[in-house]
Amino acid sequence: MLVFLAELLSDLPGGSVVRFITFRTGAAALTGLLFVFLFGPAIISALRVRQGQGQPIRADGPVNHLLTKKGTPTMGGLMILSGLIVSTLLWADLRNPYLWTVLGVTVAFGLIGFYDDVMKIRRSSSDSGFSGRTRLFLEFSIAAIAAYFLMQASSDNLSGMLAFPFFNEFLVNLGWFFVPFGAFVITGFGNAVNLTDGLDGLAIVPVMIALATFGLFAYLVGNTVYAEYLQIHYVVGTGELAVLCGAVLGAGLGFLWFNAPPAAIFMGDTGSLALGGLLGSIAVATKHELVAIVVGGLFVVETVSVVIQVVSFRLTGRRVFKMAPIHHHFEHLGWTESQIVIRFWIIAVVLALLGLSSLKLR
Repeated sequence: MLVFLAELLSDLPGGSVVRFITFRTGAAALTGLLFVFLFGPAIISALRVRQGQGQPIRADGPVNHLLTKKGTPTMGGLMILSGLIVSTLLWADLRNPYLWTVLGVTVAFGLIGFYDDVMKIRRSSSDSGFSGRTRLFLEFSIAAIAAYFLMQASSDNLSGMLAFPFFNEFLVNLGWFFVPFGAFVITGFGNAVNLTDGLDGLAIVPVMIALATFGLFAYLVGNTVYAEYLQIHYVVGTGELAVLCGAVLGAGLGFLWFNAPPAAIFMGDTGSLALGGLLGSIAVATKHELVAIVVGGLFVVETVSVVIQVVSFRLTGRRVFKMAPIHHHFEHLGWTESQIVIRFWIIAVVLALLGLSSLKLR
């Protein structure tokens, strides 16, 4: 919005500064942070009154969760979503098609998570509102529509193409198969972040680390000079997604203030599904789907641990882990919550650095 106003007022002092993506990314982060700081306490109080018992705790989970987390309100994702949406609408170029597609996925996935959170509270059960198949169908349908629009937004030489890190001259033309492929990436990350959200601060910080990395990717990929220098594919218009990533970082930091142990509020499916879908859709938009597997490797490991646990139990009747997702396995091994969370944060940083190594710095 302010970009459009800056063009109208470009002759005024400072008018041109607003058009810089770097300036607007920083401003979006600050705006998102301040929004959550200012309105967060009121949102938490309102949710606590409406939810009563708070988020239902898994009966088969670690015993200490029933003692320390019971009664904590959920749907903290509303704080993050409201902060990032307001900040993005204020500072981003609203004429950018990538921006609206990614925002659409974020809001749609957030609505699915919101419904699940509401039904969990009403039923006083940790089971989601949608059946597993219905929820996956809705997520995949939304993601497929988004993948189609992202494919259409790409230039002709990159539309439907799959790029490989370190071998940027090597492209695989997926054709229309790019739509289900992109939908799989978006849906996969949405659910992967959702599975990771099990301890105070465990999901939000790795999400911010991953999105900070992809904010940099979006900026570099969307800049013809940097893209040529780094030998990465230039995707016109994706630089604007850096502003959205900045908004998420600010809103996420604000949420972490209230989510730090002991959490005053949980993210809930409202936030985890939305942020995961956002991460996946930016990866598809910037042609860094394979790099996302590394940068978001923590979420991948959490998901794989659940798949291994389910398959092993169905085939052999035995469990590989004491409990899945894998962060609960470490809880049963005696690790404290803070140990798990901080060590997983460190892993997230290492994986982000590995992802950045795909850039050919000279």
